Amino acid sequence: MSYQVTKKEEEWREKLSPEQYRVLREHGTERPFTGEYYEHYEYGTYSCAACDTELFASENKYSSGCGWPSFWGELETANIEHKRDFSHGMIRTELLCSNCGSHLGHIFNDGPRDKGGKRYCINSVCLNFTPSS
Repeated sequence: MSYQVTKKEEEWREKLSPEQYRVLREHGTERPFTGEYYEHYEYGTYSCAACDTELFASENKYSSGCGWPSFWGELETANIEHKRDFSHGMIRTELLCSNCGSHLGHIFNDGPRDKGGKRYCINSVCLNFTPSS
């Protein structure tokens, strides 16, 4: 897939911290229960740490207990890309930023039933947060 924001790998390395690069560009995962936004419930918008595309509203965030920030839905404008992931002996659906192709996390079908049943499991290092004014 072609993305609106493209950079050479050395440009991504300059822009991102080593941990952000590992997770966003190399499809890594941060350790559970350690991320900055795991237990963060301020009102505002979460965006891609690589390209600043708005992804999630705080109103869609909930505590799933999984160790990573969880959302029951994305912003309609985010248009997050879903891709089959067969790594680690599992079949999952990987989530990628539709603007730059960066890895965000995975989506699962164990979210709140009253909100559609989806759990967007997102690495904190993949996110920036802008508080509501």
